[in-house]
Amino acid sequence: MGDPPILQFAPFTSAVDAGFWHKFTQLKLDVLHLSEKPVSVVGSYVNSDPQGLPTRLSVEYDALDRNLQTSSSWSCSAPGTLINTNTIEEFKNRDKLVILKEISSQLWNAITSGDAVENPSVLTSFLMFTFADLKKYHYYYWFAFPAFTLPKTVPLVQAPQSLSSVFTGDQISSLLTTYSSHEDIVSQGFYTIVQTTNEFSLHPLSDYPNLRDSSSGNKKEVFLGFSDPCTLPQNPGWPLRNLLTLVALKWSKQWPVHRIVCLRVRTRNGIRDAAHSIVVEVNLEGSVDPNSVPEMPQCLGWEKNERGKMGPRMVNLSATMDPTNLAESAVDLNLKLMRWRVAPQLDLDVVQSTRCLLLGAGTLGCAVARCLMGWGVRNITLVDNGKVSFSNPVRQNLFKFSNCLNGGHAKAEAAAQALVEIFPKVNAKGVLLNIPMPGHTVGESLIEQVRQDVASLEELVDEHDALFLLMDSRESRWLPTLLGVAKQKLVFTAALGFDSYLVMRHGYRGGDIASSSQSVEKEPSVSGKPIPGHLLGCYFCNDVVAPGDSMQDRTLDQQCTVTRPGVSYLASAHIVELMVSLLQHPDKGHAEAQISQDHEAKEGVLGSVPHSLRGFLGRQQHLPLATSRFQQCPACGDKIIAAYQNDGCDFLLKVFNSPSYLEEVAGLGQLQQCAIDSQIWELSDSEEEED
Repeated sequence: MGDPPILQFAPFTSAVDAGFWHKFTQLKLDVLHLSEKPVSVVGSYVNSDPQGLPTRLSVEYDALDRNLQTSSSWSCSAPGTLINTNTIEEFKNRDKLVILKEISSQLWNAITSGDAVENPSVLTSFLMFTFADLKKYHYYYWFAFPAFTLPKTVPLVQAPQSLSSVFTGDQISSLLTTYSSHEDIVSQGFYTIVQTTNEFSLHPLSDYPNLRDSSSGNKKEVFLGFSDPCTLPQNPGWPLRNLLTLVALKWSKQWPVHRIVCLRVRTRNGIRDAAHSIVVEVNLEGSVDPNSVPEMPQCLGWEKNERGKMGPRMVNLSATMDPTNLAESAVDLNLKLMRWRVAPQLDLDVVQSTRCLLLGAGTLGCAVARCLMGWGVRNITLVDNGKVSFSNPVRQNLFKFSNCLNGGHAKAEAAAQALVEIFPKVNAKGVLLNIPMPGHTVGESLIEQVRQDVASLEELVDEHDALFLLMDSRESRWLPTLLGVAKQKLVFTAALGFDSYLVMRHGYRGGDIASSSQSVEKEPSVSGKPIPGHLLGCYFCNDVVAPGDSMQDRTLDQQCTVTRPGVSYLASAHIVELMVSLLQHPDKGHAEAQISQDHEAKEGVLGSVPHSLRGFLGRQQHLPLATSRFQQCPACGDKIIAAYQNDGCDFLLKVFNSPSYLEEVAGLGQLQQCAIDSQIWELSDSEEEED
């Protein structure tokens, strides 16, 4: 007689749903960051595939969220471990034998300790070894399905038989009826089947030894059963390998021969059929030393790639993803890398959700908008009443030559459109609007239009969180400064000189304005101590005159902003970073500003937040400066805010027509008179001394 036939197994083939990689991308970006800690993942397999399909283990889109108890109906759960590397070099060079041994040792411990008897799904444990190139959306992965070479060969008592050749049709029907009523047991993948003549019952795998003991002499046949994902007529699927290792260690000494039902259940026209299942009978006598627990045997199980060779697979999802979503993920990735590597406390959501209003869509407005998008800001509104001229595109980086043709496109709208073309996920809007200004007289015919412009600007300020004052003239900043204080918004100003610039944040009075004004009067001025955010001055706080019409009687060179090209980019970068630093500070708009090296200001995630920065390109220097609020400020003084809140647009119209009225309300007229009186007294004193 020849040697007995040897049982051969059909290896698993991985099937990963594309949605899984999208979920994994989110996990990598939001949770894992640069961690390479193992991650739990749950796969599944079925025993219902039609003939011709490979033995598949599926990893579905929700595999990272599942647990072993929430498998899909009539599928078997398989616990997995995902190990992700951060570089393609590490993915290539990591010792695969070491990784497989580490995972296999956990499985071996479960088998030898008996845990696998109580929880047999661990017998189908698997490993996903991955590298995700999130810039190209290329995912490299290699599956391992650990299986032990114990016994090294599995002798068969006889060749595998079809279920229909072992049981009658009625018996198979009875088995299927029992199978259908025990989904909780079936979902574990391995179980015990007891036959009593034509009746069958299903039991957990852990009941096998007791049922086998009690079956002697009572006309009961006890089988090992497992849900077989294979469709081949003579070969069982991969899960049987580790089941036989368990049986060899636990029960082969008492019962060398075991019969296993490799159950395959297909549904055709609503009728379940299991006739194509197979029954194998194995002889495990002598497979292990009955007097000792063997050391962990050799383990195998790395999956072959699509070319049939030992190696990883790669899936390219860039073509299947919406380009807009790809752009959004790529933008988010660049920002999240900062959080992973440098600043774990960085709150990107608060930056992204900040609604920014840019007043001015020229050199500064274009550069600031680009920088805001770089930080992930999604809501940007640009306000301007100008048109793109032929001199603009070379310095104003959101415009092209085509925007200058046919009289020029509206700057605000062209800039907003350019932002959307750069990043489709940004919510960018352009608004054509004249901003009324002190000293720019409003005639009777224009009063209604000015009222509409003021109302539009008020509505825009209400709708946004941060205001950027990026206009050319001083007086155009007055009304937005007033509205920002009155409506408790974050306000930032940038102004350019030939080779210098100013960037500043205005004092923020979040909360009740009256209480903050009391704090200004009550808090003593302590030299050198940081100034709290609500006590900081605005752009106009250093002025002792009201803003007027600065454009009147100007020559061409005086009407245009004459500045070195690089200055605007420096100012734009600083003003955006100022806003982001403020949002990352625990006190937000109330963050204090340092004025002396002797007293350091409280820092946020990105350091301390200055009040203002004055940059000098010619000297390659910039100075952080801080000044307190000025009670008689013509823009943020308490009397000005109160007058606006009481009289609204009527107060504004008086200011537009007469800057001196603004000085009168603010108290600047009285301050100027005091200065004149002081000079008179000084002159009088000197004359008396000469006498």
